Amino acid sequence: MPGLGYIAIGVLVLLILIVVVSNIHVVQQSKAYVVERLGSFSAVWGNGLHLKIPFIERVVKKISLKEQVADFDPQPVITKDNVTMQIDTVIYFQITDPKLYTYGVEYPMSAIENLTATTLRNIIGDMELDQSLTSRDVINAKMRSILDEATDPWGIKVNRVELKNILPPREIQNAMEKQMKAERERRESILQAEGQKASQILVAEGEKQSAILRADAAKQAKIMAAEAEATSILKVQQAMADSLRMLNEAAPNDQVIKLKSLEAMQKIADGKATKIIIPSEIQGLAGLAASAKAFLEDDKPTA
Repeated sequence: MPGLGYIAIGVLVLLILIVVVSNIHVVQQSKAYVVERLGSFSAVWGNGLHLKIPFIERVVKKISLKEQVADFDPQPVITKDNVTMQIDTVIYFQITDPKLYTYGVEYPMSAIENLTATTLRNIIGDMELDQSLTSRDVINAKMRSILDEATDPWGIKVNRVELKNILPPREIQNAMEKQMKAERERRESILQAEGQKASQILVAEGEKQSAILRADAAKQAKIMAAEAEATSILKVQQAMADSLRMLNEAAPNDQVIKLKSLEAMQKIADGKATKIIIPSEIQGLAGLAASAKAFLEDDKPTA
């Protein structure tokens, strides 16, 4: 019957379309498909549109090419001084060869985890407890180098390895806490001692500066007093020089000069000298002055 023939053709065309559509694959960015043909590796599809041959080719594995993170459970490790610790690690890796990743190792993530555990035990086994606690960067670098080299045949590149936690036994933690407390107390004592030392130094420096300032002030006072005395003497000498100059300008006679000399002798004596030597030329003037004084007293009327 013609109607049945058309239906069969339509069903056949529909099946062909379904098969063709189901074998069209669009590979997204940062993805890769590993394809086999009749059981053998055929190709690695990158991003874009791809058509798979029905019943002959098949997609074996869909792989992400992004950097991935693997957080493994804590692993027991023993240090060189026989201390058992629990250490968990975090690995950042990236698949660089989808073919090697597919055919290089069975269960690659399990293989990486076991390899990480054994590598960590080997590295920590050569270190003592204190060294392992303070050498994270060294341990991370060694592990990354070893794991990256070991995973190359698997098409995996290890970019970074981090020790997430290091958990020593509880008694070790208590001892470390006591040690840290004692160290903090020691540092506090040192800081207090240094503070007291600095304070005493500052006080001594202040006293030193104060003494220097007092000495400088006394020195300046003495200098000013000396300068004032020198100025006073200079003014007296200047006054004497001016008086002599004026006396010379007035052209005094011998009697005036002798009289001035007598006045000067009186000032020199000032009632304190026990013996005064008077020049001969002044003695006559002194006698004349005494006679004149006596004559004036005799001429005074008596009461």
